[in-house]
Amino acid sequence: MISSVGVVVPAHDEEELLPGGLAALRAAAAHARMRWPGLRVRVVVAADACSDGTARLAREAGATVVALGARNVGRARAAGLREILRHVNRNVPATGVTGLWLATTDADSRVPPDWLARQLRYAAAGWEAVAGTVTVTDWTGHPPGTAAEFARRYRVWEGPHPHVHGANLGFTAPAYLGVGGFRPLRTGEDRALVAALQAQGRRVLRTSSLPVVTSARSRNRAPSGFGHDITTLGGAAKASAPGSLLGAQ
Repeated sequence: MISSVGVVVPAHDEEELLPGGLAALRAAAAHARMRWPGLRVRVVVAADACSDGTARLAREAGATVVALGARNVGRARAAGLREILRHVNRNVPATGVTGLWLATTDADSRVPPDWLARQLRYAAAGWEAVAGTVTVTDWTGHPPGTAAEFARRYRVWEGPHPHVHGANLGFTAPAYLGVGGFRPLRTGEDRALVAALQAQGRRVLRTSSLPVVTSARSRNRAPSGFGHDITTLGGAAKASAPGSLLGAQ
């Protein structure tokens, strides 16, 4: 039975978007506690090579801050999760990691109010990991047609989907530890973790029932990550627009 939840948010100079993301997490934690009274929820922000007010704002919002200088999202997620595991082993000896659910999202993302509650419901049904989808609501700064191109290519349907996002992941602590945790990758650490879980035979649920709203900013944090994909889609939309050299073919 899950008695504790730990959420990690990697952040590199995220003082602009982080407060909104943490507010959404507080709402999700409150919602989960209503469903499971006594549930412990701990949020850790892994402030990675930050030169702005990210760490201060995280502390003011009630999150624990782990500072590192790796400039590596895989290392940042892993560092945040190590802090959660250390805290649980020290303070919740009765259940320890066997009663711990871990989740990750991103600093530029906002989880829905029932995000944690739904993950815990899936955990109670025997799922060892949950991979959710993302959506974008603000396409400011991108070429016309980018949103439509995203909708066309980012296919979501009932049942298992092919997507993996660090902005929308959850898993049991034993499953996470069983595959050695997040690898120290600058990008693709989320896909590598899910692949390892599946290779080990863990029960991984891919569901579109708890989408996370994320940003479509063009200033990418991770090479070849979601931001890079969005920028690529913008280029495709611009090229296929009426009047463009490619769009006119």
